[in-house]
Amino acid sequence: MAEFTMELNDEQKEVRDWLHGFAADVIRPAAAEWDEREETPWPVIQEAAKVGIYSLDFYAQQYFDATGLGIPMTMEELFWGDAGIALSIVGTGLAAVGVLANGTEEQIGTWIPQMYGDVNDVKVAAFCSSEPDAGSDVASMRTRAVYDEAKDEWVLNGTKTWATNGGIANVHVVVAVVDPELGSKGHASFIVPPGTKGLSQGQKFKKHGIRASHTAEVILDNVRVPGSCLLGGKEKLDARLARAREKARKGGERVKNAAMATFEASRPAVGAMAVGTARAAYEVALDYARTREQFGRPIIDNQGVAFQLADMRTAVDAARLLVWRASWMAVNGKPFTAAEGSMSKLFASETAKKVTAQAVQILGGNGYTREYPVERMHRDSAIYTIFEGTSEIQRLVIARTLSGMPIR
Repeated sequence: MAEFTMELNDEQKEVRDWLHGFAADVIRPAAAEWDEREETPWPVIQEAAKVGIYSLDFYAQQYFDATGLGIPMTMEELFWGDAGIALSIVGTGLAAVGVLANGTEEQIGTWIPQMYGDVNDVKVAAFCSSEPDAGSDVASMRTRAVYDEAKDEWVLNGTKTWATNGGIANVHVVVAVVDPELGSKGHASFIVPPGTKGLSQGQKFKKHGIRASHTAEVILDNVRVPGSCLLGGKEKLDARLARAREKARKGGERVKNAAMATFEASRPAVGAMAVGTARAAYEVALDYARTREQFGRPIIDNQGVAFQLADMRTAVDAARLLVWRASWMAVNGKPFTAAEGSMSKLFASETAKKVTAQAVQILGGNGYTREYPVERMHRDSAIYTIFEGTSEIQRLVIARTLSGMPIR
C-alpha cells in the first residue's frame, strides 16, 4: 500500500507537465470554436490519440497508479484546458470504469479496447444510466432487460437520457432492471456492441455548458445482446439477486447496484475535473487583476479583489486535497467510512461554481463577454453540481453514511 503524500514523484510530474502542455497548446486554442459549434471535437480527440493521451494504455497506467493520484492529476490538467473538450476526451472512461467495476477479465479485455479504437480510427463509448424519470432516483429506473433462455440473449427496452456520447458511441454500457421487485438492487449492466439493431440516438441536448461534449438520449427498442454481454456473467448475477432477495425477506443490509458502484468509483475523478476548471478561472482572474488598472493602480491592490483571490486559491487547494485523499483511499482499498468520495465531489463542484463566478466578477464587464474564457468556465462549472450525483445527493450520501442509515 502506498503512503498518502501531497508530493508528486518525478514520473508523475513529467506526466503532469506533458498533459498541461497538451491542454495549453491543443485544447485551449480550440475551446471557443467547439463551444460555439456544439459538436464533438473529433480533430482534438484524434490529436490526443496520436500523442497517447486518448488510449487504453494511458488510462490504465493512471488508473492503477498505487498513489491514487494518476487519474485526478490527469483530469485536473485536461479540464484546466477546457471542460467541454476534456469531457469529450475522457467521457469514454466512465463506460470503461463501468466494465472494470462489474465485468469479467474476458469482458474487460474484449470491450474496453473497442471503446477507444486506435490512432487511425478513434472511437468513443457511452455509459447509459439516467432516464427521463430516474436520475438521482435510480430505484425508479424503467429500462428492462429480459433473459431469453432459448437463445441465450438479453432483450433490452427503454430510454436513457443525459448519456455522454450517447448514440455516437461504438460501445454502449447500459444499466437495466432485471428484477423490478428488488428496486435498485435488481439492476445489472450490459454491453451493447457496435451496430446492434434497435439502439438509436434520441434527442441531442443543447446545453448551457460543456457544449463540445455530445449529450443525448439513447433509445432501446427490442435490443438483443448475447448472454456474454451481461457484465459479470449470469451466474454472478443470479447469486447476487438471490442474496438480495434473502436480505429483503430478512430486512437486512442493502446490496450495491451496478450504477452506484460505477458512480462511487468515479466521484473523486469528477471532483478533479471541477478543480481543473476552478483553477483555470482563478489563474485568469489573478493575471487580469495584476494587469488591469483602475484609478491609477492594478485592481489587485484593492482589498476587495485581493481577498476574493485569496479565498479562491484557498478553496481550490482545499478541494484538490479532498480529491487526492479520496482517490488514494479508493486505490488502496480504504473504505469510505465518512463518504469521502462524495465529500470530494461535493466540495470541489461547489468550489468550481463559486470560483468561476468570482472570476467573472473580478473581470467585470469583460468577464461577461465571450472574449474572455471565464464566461465559458462559469457555464461549464454548473454541470459539476448536477451530473454523477447532484450536490443534494452527495449531502444525502454523506449524512446517511455518518448516521449509519442505508443509502438507497
